[in-house]
Amino acid sequence: MTAKEFIETLEIIGQDYSGEIPKREIFSLAKEYQQIPVIEVVKLLKDKNDNHRIGAVSILDCKARNKKTSNEEREKIYRAYIDNHKWIDNWGLVDRSAPYVVGGYLYGKDTKPLYDLAKSENPMERRTAIVSTYFFIRKNEIEDTFKIAEILVNDKDEYVQKAVGSWIREAGKRNEEKLKKFLDKHATEMPRITLRYAIEKFDKKTREYFLNLKNTTSK
Repeated sequence: MTAKEFIETLEIIGQDYSGEIPKREIFSLAKEYQQIPVIEVVKLLKDKNDNHRIGAVSILDCKARNKKTSNEEREKIYRAYIDNHKWIDNWGLVDRSAPYVVGGYLYGKDTKPLYDLAKSENPMERRTAIVSTYFFIRKNEIEDTFKIAEILVNDKDEYVQKAVGSWIREAGKRNEEKLKKFLDKHATEMPRITLRYAIEKFDKKTREYFLNLKNTTSK
């Protein structure tokens, strides 16, 4: 299996569609190609074609989710993502692969790489930092989510703001009081869109409480 074969197969699939190839078709092909060497996946990731890059991160995700993948291979998958992050340049590519490729690899290990990403000048690297913790949340471990959210709570990038709100909301499903405590501390300073995403699942009274905290300090 090679990057060239993936591209050629995708082109054949594309003949059945007059416009954009549906994402489901790319995801399905990625699953078929999950045995492709990581070095070939990187070739796809560096391609200018958006569908090829979606395919690349989808393959990495499939590899990371596969329980038969060796520890050595998991490290290669992780390194392929981190070392080539400049090509993972939109929120869709990040969200498609970060939870299992990055979060899954770092689970049970030193999570310092996530904190380094959270301090990056690249907004998509900062998004990776928070999105990767979804793997931890699923394991009922939410400390890193809130700690990284604290670093990113005043982020200026819209896609980071939305991710912070979304992921502390998910962490809050595991521990609502911890989310409320975080919001009591930061609601007045965080961007409004972050707050709205974070409180989305609260009842009306609770949502209004936190929005009023924000409103009393809005400029």
